[in-house]
Amino acid sequence: MHAVVQQLCSDRCAGRATGTPGGNAARAEVVAALRGAGLDPFEQPIPSCNGGNVLAPIRGDFDRWVLVAAHYDHLGRAGGETYRGADDNAAAVAILIDVATTMARTRPKGRGVLFAAFDAEEPPYFLSDSMGSEHFARHPTIPLDKIDMMLCMDLVGHAIGGVGLPESVAKSVFALGAERSEGTAAIVDELASAVPGVHIRRADAGIVPPLSDYDAFWRREVPFMFLTNGRSRRYHTPGDTPDHLDYAKMAATARWLDRFVRALCERPERRVAFRASAHDDASTLRSVDAITGALEAIDPRASLARGMATELMKFCDPAGRLPEARRQEAPALIAMIESALQ
Repeated sequence: MHAVVQQLCSDRCAGRATGTPGGNAARAEVVAALRGAGLDPFEQPIPSCNGGNVLAPIRGDFDRWVLVAAHYDHLGRAGGETYRGADDNAAAVAILIDVATTMARTRPKGRGVLFAAFDAEEPPYFLSDSMGSEHFARHPTIPLDKIDMMLCMDLVGHAIGGVGLPESVAKSVFALGAERSEGTAAIVDELASAVPGVHIRRADAGIVPPLSDYDAFWRREVPFMFLTNGRSRRYHTPGDTPDHLDYAKMAATARWLDRFVRALCERPERRVAFRASAHDDASTLRSVDAITGALEAIDPRASLARGMATELMKFCDPAGRLPEARRQEAPALIAMIESALQ
């Protein structure tokens, strides 16, 4: 993973802006890495931005799929600075390739897996028709109704809060959206602490506006889950460089993702149902409680946030939903914690 990150953050890739020589060089690096992993990747051109997605399938025992995705583009160069995008999103691509390597050696049972390195996630293409994931959704190489889970990774390379925080905080990864498909949350909860070095913490997909490639699938009611560590203070700055990544956490995340994807592939359901109106505010509040509980001894603000989460939990119904009038309080808590930990 270190080698993949170094290549994607190199001067040759020059910040990986879509449609530039650096972006094309990055795409070639991803193709070569997936081919070296034992897969047969191919490119899906995106004519509207002169970019391209990289797709690599591992066929399963029947024609249903799990899609594992991360965007490989970044902001390129501006003002004489190179925006190398180590955390955003070279780290996630490195994790994707690591999992692809493991699965090419020992193929999962059941569903197939499609690994997707999407282009054109960053501005000016974000949430436009040219965004790589949106292009795929409009021109899928696998029918969308055959995808039982879209797993999206973004900003998964850093330790939360930096050096010196408890491991239960620093090694956390947030999983958003499991509540939007039948039975997925139970699988996440069962495996949340199964791999040393990483703690998976669920939260409702609605705690943030759509932030990455899962949006195109959510809008089309394809089951999805978004893995992220949130924004660090280096987000979208020239300081987002490989030396600030937590490679041990990345390795643990890759091991967890391998295990989780295999569990998804082996699900007994013929088709995983999407839950369009589902909310699980209680999962968000439980994650807030876990994070702030670990921070109480070193930051007095944590006790205040934890108390707010505890009070909100009293208003959740048996399905974990807050009343509509109070639903925005949980996202506000998450935003406050993210800001404090940057």
